[in-house]
Amino acid sequence: MYRAIATASALIAAVRAQQVCSLTTETKPALTWSKCTSSGCSNVQGSVTIDANWRWTHQVSGSTNCYTGNKWDTSVCTSGKVCAEKCCVDGADYASTYGITSSGNQLSLSFVTKGSYGTNIGSRTYLMEDENTYQMFQLLGNEFTFDVDVSNIGCGLNGALYFVSMDADGGKAKYPGNKAGAKYGTGYCDAQCPRDVKFINGQANSDGWEPSKSDVNGGIGNLGTCCPEMDIWEANSISTAYTPHPCTKLTQHACTGDSCGGTYSNDRYGGTCDADGCDFNAYRQGNKTFYGPGSGFNVDTTKKVTVVTQFHKGSNGRLSEITRLYVQNGKVIANSESKIAGNPGSSLTSDFCTTQKKVFGDIDDFAKKGAWNGMSDALEAPMVLVMSLWHDHHSNMLWLDSTYPTDSTALGSQRGSCSTSSGVPADLEKNVPNSKVAFSNIKFGPIGSTYNKEGTQPQPTNPTNPNPTNPTNPGTVDQWGQCGGTNYSGPTACKSPFTCKKINDFYYQCQ
Repeated sequence: MYRAIATASALIAAVRAQQVCSLTTETKPALTWSKCTSSGCSNVQGSVTIDANWRWTHQVSGSTNCYTGNKWDTSVCTSGKVCAEKCCVDGADYASTYGITSSGNQLSLSFVTKGSYGTNIGSRTYLMEDENTYQMFQLLGNEFTFDVDVSNIGCGLNGALYFVSMDADGGKAKYPGNKAGAKYGTGYCDAQCPRDVKFINGQANSDGWEPSKSDVNGGIGNLGTCCPEMDIWEANSISTAYTPHPCTKLTQHACTGDSCGGTYSNDRYGGTCDADGCDFNAYRQGNKTFYGPGSGFNVDTTKKVTVVTQFHKGSNGRLSEITRLYVQNGKVIANSESKIAGNPGSSLTSDFCTTQKKVFGDIDDFAKKGAWNGMSDALEAPMVLVMSLWHDHHSNMLWLDSTYPTDSTALGSQRGSCSTSSGVPADLEKNVPNSKVAFSNIKFGPIGSTYNKEGTQPQPTNPTNPNPTNPTNPGTVDQWGQCGGTNYSGPTACKSPFTCKKINDFYYQCQ
């Protein structure tokens, strides 16, 4: 929603370059997923590649970096075109450099990984069909299901799974300057029209590049890269949201400066894409006990959960509704009903989105950038699956898991129970470096084909203990970690200088 990209450290020199070198062997992590029909599911042997923005990029003539820290080597990159000709992207050591591992149908992404050449922060990966092509999904009329473990990512982190309208070959055929293609993770775009992508449309984004004041590895250039986006899952252990973002153009396209809109521009609504989207966050819709850590929540984030998202067609063949359900402990859990007066519903529809913007007083850029019809077009066309773990240099992820804007008391501003002082990237890197997210058991097929519909739907549970656990036992809980709450049995003492504070009956947090 307000996506800002985490990048690798200076020595790794994360850049989206366009030539290809082979000083490091490229061995992609294998990942099995399932394609389903009404009669059953069959395994597909796939793999993942890391986005080129994280890769080591150096001069074709040797091993000298083209980009170090958050600055270009202007002696090499005298122009975007020249930079693309002189710089190459190299292979990746996924586990030791980026903390990316796979086993069978599970992909694990680590937050901070200290390797031989520097420290990597977060990652963004894509599912591959073959060595040179992204796996493409047409979501309209189908459902997408996966298991996720968010128990080890708290306030300020986002273990995201989403789809974007990237080119299947990463733009290799469209842009002659791009020699790397999907094999090396090129061609990224989303509805924020990100300007921190270092190579766009086959040329370097070095013109007008401004190093970030808070991110020692990132910055923004004059160019941005835009396309429709379907956020299936933006989440940590505290909050989750699913959000469609239409654009007025269906495929990847570049933009310039503030006309890009989105997170990276002074005019958020000045671009071709809807940066805000139409989101369903149960906490924001008034249900504060639906999703969170512990048995007092309908969906308990201390345990793995199956997430099912369905893209329904109406009688006219167009998108009519996006529904969500969960499966946990053998039970199907219906999505939360909105408790906001005047904005009922438990799924995303055209009417829900229009009403939500009015009730919350939000700018309705969703309607201006294509609305439901625009999103229907995007979901009918092929999209690329993205799985990532990131923190947020723009707004500390408060838009997902806290009150945002931080001084607001308006309806819709409460998005999660995290403190408004949480999510500072430097704090997260220092205090919770071992955070990680695991995605597994990916399934795709017609609606009703990817999950077990048997089992009873649970009713909201009441606390078995009316008195929440107070922090008395020894422990070593990091900042923003859980330290107490109803039925909580983990450590309850915070690392110095933090103290355990009550967020609600079910959740105490070290702050």
